[in-house]
Amino acid sequence: MSNTQIEWKISEGLTPYLEAVAAMEARVEDIIAGRAGELVWLVEHPPLYTAGTSANAADLLSNDFPLYQTGRGGQITYHGNGQRVVYVLLDLKRRNAMDIRAFVQNLEKWLIATLAEFGIAGFTREGRVGVWVDDKACEKKIAALGIRVRRWVTFHGVALNVNPNLAHYAGIVPCGIRGFGVTSMHALGVPASMNEVDAVLKERFDEVFRHCER
Repeated sequence: MSNTQIEWKISEGLTPYLEAVAAMEARVEDIIAGRAGELVWLVEHPPLYTAGTSANAADLLSNDFPLYQTGRGGQITYHGNGQRVVYVLLDLKRRNAMDIRAFVQNLEKWLIATLAEFGIAGFTREGRVGVWVDDKACEKKIAALGIRVRRWVTFHGVALNVNPNLAHYAGIVPCGIRGFGVTSMHALGVPASMNEVDAVLKERFDEVFRHCER
């Protein structure tokens, strides 16, 4: 199966978080059993915080929004409207690509390539999860990553800040990383629409993941 056969799904409106997790869990089981194909699912969530498997309770600074415990890797992060969350459900075994580190690096390359299309120079930093940008001589996070793998099927994924309410990040220490800010495409002066971002995400995904087609 080539990447063109991956199902791409865009959900309109705000998707409740627990609904999304239940849908991912069911789809992963169907992929494992051979009942369904791979899926890239693009959603927006209402304002909320999620805690990954490495979360530190001290990094939750506010109870303004609900906190959900989740099985993905990583620490505490924020989701909300204006942020494009992309759940990536791929079968690494069938793709002959059973290298989780390489998969994570490809997710980072995908986000960096997407940002580049809008004139934003994203990069990674050793010891700091996510994709970062320079903003007025400060490094700020613009995208977060957190995945889970079950029997070589991936789920959860990435979150790209298009135009979320950045003040909502004040309630957490994002991903447990202190001393650095958070930004968005709009805050950097790039007023891209969600539809425009979605189109580029799909184009760049095909390019980054083409080498591991089945």
